[in-house]
Amino acid sequence: MHGSIQSIDALLRELGHHTALLSEKVQVVLLPPFPYLQQVRAHLSDDPTQFGAQNCSVHLKGAYTGDVSLLMLEDCGCRYVLLGHSERRQYHRETSSVVAEKFIATKQAGMIPILCVGEDRAQRDKGQTDTVIRDQLDAVIEAAGGDVTVFKQAIVAYEPLWAIGTGTPASPEIAQSVHAAIRAYLAEMSLDTAQGLPLLYGGSVKPDNALALFAMPDIDGGLVGGASLVAEQFLEIIRLCTACY
Repeated sequence: MHGSIQSIDALLRELGHHTALLSEKVQVVLLPPFPYLQQVRAHLSDDPTQFGAQNCSVHLKGAYTGDVSLLMLEDCGCRYVLLGHSERRQYHRETSSVVAEKFIATKQAGMIPILCVGEDRAQRDKGQTDTVIRDQLDAVIEAAGGDVTVFKQAIVAYEPLWAIGTGTPASPEIAQSVHAAIRAYLAEMSLDTAQGLPLLYGGSVKPDNALALFAMPDIDGGLVGGASLVAEQFLEIIRLCTACY
């Protein structure tokens, strides 16, 4: 929940000056707050950068004041929807079953869901990381009637709660181990789905750690938070991602 018309305009103009950084192998997606979707859409009309929303409602329309539906997001030109971010789970009490409903609805609407999964510090200290994340993935699979291929044309982002906004990210080795565990778990049900699923790391991604993270075999990119608000930092992360992939 950051930004203003002025600051977003400045960020978009700075990013637009460096579209040469992009390659066919790297996709940049911007996820602004709802009020700025049209501003971003207008700026990106001739730009390869994609955009999406930070959340959505499970309902397509109706008496749900304050919610934003997938039909509205589609009308705004959104291609991606971020779901299950730890702050939504924590502050808005979004359960894994609710997040799974949104995931399925997003797929049905023809958009690409970015599913956030991750554990908090207490769960990590108790050795529950894999169990917590499997439960979050299983909720989506269950909502899809047991069909793991629902993760095709989708993205999963691992965001350890204990690293978000702390300035202390998971080490590349820790992040890689979790990403590898996610891919291995899904591969038990569908190797093709697991191999084709982009896995992003989110949790204090910055220019000084991005290269080491992106060099890991099962880390396919980053879900960038605070650093995405600073054009210089965000551009450097994009450059490093391009260098790795």
